[in-house]
Amino acid sequence: MAKETRRQRRDARRAQGADEAERTPARRAPEPEDGGVAPELVPASVEPALRDGRRGGFIRESVAELRKVDWPNRSQVVQGTIVVLIACAVVGAFLYAADQVFQPFVRDILLGA
Repeated sequence: MAKETRRQRRDARRAQGADEAERTPARRAPEPEDGGVAPELVPASVEPALRDGRRGGFIRESVAELRKVDWPNRSQVVQGTIVVLIACAVVGAFLYAADQVFQPFVRDILLGA
């Protein structure tokens, strides 16, 4: 059996969207503030995103998400900083040791100087 074509998938989505539109009452979108295109009927599920507007909605939603974040307290930040500094020191020491070990090999054998 051949794969479904793009046109067939689009037609199926349109048919599914029409079925959902019949079940969901449509509401009028708010008038655009920037004098854009006149609003058309919008499904009820899309309406909250349009209510906030295009520019201010993103900022309001971002602030709302930032309020949900579980921010670390001072001791957690200090502990995390110490862990990062120790990890940097360990990796730095390893790289220094590897450089010292391989330096004669590179100088004498690979470069042949």
